[in-house]
Amino acid sequence: MSVVLEIGDRKFTAEDIVPLLVEYQLLPQLAQEIILDQAIADIECSKTEKTGAYNQFCQQNQLVTEEQVQAWLEHQNMTREELDKFIVKKFKIAKYKEITWGDKVESYFLKRKPQLDRVVYSLIRTDKPEIAQELYFRIQEGESTFSELATEYSLGLEAQTGGLIGPVEMTAPHPKIAQMLSTSQPGQVLPPTRVGDWLIVVRLENYLSAKLDPPMRQRMLEEMFREWLQQEIKQKVKYRFTPVTNQVG
Repeated sequence: MSVVLEIGDRKFTAEDIVPLLVEYQLLPQLAQEIILDQAIADIECSKTEKTGAYNQFCQQNQLVTEEQVQAWLEHQNMTREELDKFIVKKFKIAKYKEITWGDKVESYFLKRKPQLDRVVYSLIRTDKPEIAQELYFRIQEGESTFSELATEYSLGLEAQTGGLIGPVEMTAPHPKIAQMLSTSQPGQVLPPTRVGDWLIVVRLENYLSAKLDPPMRQRMLEEMFREWLQQEIKQKVKYRFTPVTNQVG
């Protein structure tokens, strides 16, 4: 069988490729690209759209001159034709996302919003109930600031920031802490609460409601697209690879 690939001093035939794809776990990636090609097969890309996509690609990669484009192609070991196909495919995928999920973004965002909202909060954690209670009362009575006590007593990395954490999305804190923050008012110091191995004192500093701005809209599109793609791979891809063994007659 003829050689189809050379890497250094190694040569590979077509028969060698599938076992290598399996060994290096590249079959799912190959399957993904095939599924995408099938999905975008009917998506149109006009000459104007191709030019716009090419210009956008060059801008994103800071390719201003033709010499820079050629240097990029050499570095990536690509031909101009391969680059054009890559850019068109990327454009068609973006167009496919918009056609398929564009009118579903708002409802998906509203479903996801509780996890996308962000919080800034202060945290003290200790493993001693009596210390947690004392620190809580000192903050409540105004004897010391939250930041001072967190720096001195907190046993986590938050001690380095005076207890301040965030802004982070609501999925970032421990679920119990997230629940506490979601029902708190800014400035409210919550009594010591056990979370795992720790006793914590927490205060909500700020609650930042997620907004469906252009970056968020793009993120929602990408999430729906990825969910669809994973489902397609799970449902449609069947691996029937059987290793070839040498037989002795």
